[in-house]
Amino acid sequence: MKTQVKIALWLSVSSLIIFVFFGASIYFFLEKYSFEDFYKRLKTRATIAAEYTFDADKVNAGSFKIIREEHLERLDQEKEYFIEIDKETDFDKISKDLKITPSFFEEIKKNGVGFAKKDDLFFAGVVHESNNKNYIVIVSAKNYFATHHLGFIRNIILVSIVTFISLVIYLSFYFSKRIFEPIRNIADKVKVISSENIHLRIEEQKNENELSQLISTFNDLLERLETAFAIQNNFISNASHEFSTPLTAIMGEAEVVLMKERTVEEYKESLINILGQIERLNEITKTLLYLAETGYTNKVIETEIIRSDELVWEAKNIVNKLNPNNNIQIDMSLLPENPIKLKIHGNKSLLMIAITNILTNACKYSNNQHVIISIASTDKYVVIIVRDQGIGIPASEMEFIYDPFFRASNTQKFEGYGIGLPLCRNILKLHKGYLRVQSTIAVGTTVEIKLPQIKQS
Repeated sequence: MKTQVKIALWLSVSSLIIFVFFGASIYFFLEKYSFEDFYKRLKTRATIAAEYTFDADKVNAGSFKIIREEHLERLDQEKEYFIEIDKETDFDKISKDLKITPSFFEEIKKNGVGFAKKDDLFFAGVVHESNNKNYIVIVSAKNYFATHHLGFIRNIILVSIVTFISLVIYLSFYFSKRIFEPIRNIADKVKVISSENIHLRIEEQKNENELSQLISTFNDLLERLETAFAIQNNFISNASHEFSTPLTAIMGEAEVVLMKERTVEEYKESLINILGQIERLNEITKTLLYLAETGYTNKVIETEIIRSDELVWEAKNIVNKLNPNNNIQIDMSLLPENPIKLKIHGNKSLLMIAITNILTNACKYSNNQHVIISIASTDKYVVIIVRDQGIGIPASEMEFIYDPFFRASNTQKFEGYGIGLPLCRNILKLHKGYLRVQSTIAVGTTVEIKLPQIKQS
């Protein structure tokens, strides 16, 4: 049985029990009150009847009857009985005539007042003493309120129960459908997502409710899983990609030195360059291992306060060593007046890998033409923009640029593995940042990096 049906049935049964309980309670207390009130009215009539029958003279008796008729409405089938209490009174016979139990008279004689009910007929009797004689005065009548109004109220309650339960069933199905339909849609979308297309996301809702929080939480989970999958699937390729440049530099430096005899100073300089590349290789190794650990365990990366402009300059210096023929220019015109707006929380080694990758690609795919890197800021983010004049990316292939190992169809003349950009995006995700790429074929590519600023006190 579907959850939607279960909830509708549960609400319907619960509502029925509650409504029947309260409806029955109302009817019970209303009926009890109507009986007690009607008995009191009959007792009052019995007392008045005794007064004008036994204690008033003819003139006063007539006045009593007039007042009674004017102020006390005539009850349905109202009758009066006057019985003298003496030794010869046969109460059993009277009980049979009135069709009530003899205990009614016993109650009257014992307590001075008594009440009885036979079908729809109610009885109230009082003992009245007059001229040294005792009488039992009985007034009987039908309770019109009980026989008509209570029946009407009972029908209203029954109709209300049926109407209410029908409404509850309808609303239960309606709202449960509205509640579970989005969840069902989420489940259908989740079924489509697998390791092959883990970059897909569930469309988030604008309203702030539990469902939107669920979607947001699940998308965050997909973000972490995507990062973990990317790191797991591409760690070796990433490592080889990152290791290739410093290893190439070390090999090149060693080959140049070994080509002929060098002076001591030249050997020292070469060894210093080789040592620098080895240190970079060691830093890359530790960083990639740390990135892998972060992706698997989802632990928070260690961060420090970094000046984004200093980060860019250091990345440019690294590229200068790797590619002395580059034409990277840093545009300072967009720098904010307040230097605090340039500060971010981040892992310097990871961010250096990301920015260096982007600059290296910009130089490589533009054949070392002008590459402009600009630094700006908004109210919440530091923005780093890298523009090149390279070969660009075909528009039909833009959706695949973050897929591991993907390389655009116009990059056959350039060496590469297709893992630099996915690695950069993963690093920025770990920093709560964003990577945006715009490209036009044969015109160039613009890469925009957004990283959260530190909170200003």
